[in-house]
Amino acid sequence: MVRIGAVVLNVSDRHRAASFWSQALGYAPAANPDFLVPAEDGAARLHLDETDRTHLDLWVDDAEEQDAEVERLVALGARQVEWDYPDDADFVVLADPDGNLFCVIDKGA
Repeated sequence: MVRIGAVVLNVSDRHRAASFWSQALGYAPAANPDFLVPAEDGAARLHLDETDRTHLDLWVDDAEEQDAEVERLVALGARQVEWDYPDDADFVVLADPDGNLFCVIDKGA
């Protein structure tokens, strides 16, 4: 089942954003300083990025589920986006019917 794993925010100053959002949401810094994690299990983490667009990362458990969810989301009206993927990509970039980008990420990869 697809779930929101992370909200990626485009920020101009990752340190300032981390300070603000950790206090606003009660999130804690992760081992990777680009991420803030919630105190409770199951909530989406926050990814602070100075170069990427704001978008959702939807997580699935394995490659088979990723393929099925991409197919399902395309059937609902999403479209696959041309993207320059790295060789070891664990994500597929889609756009919703309004053109908003989001990723379906294989967390098992």
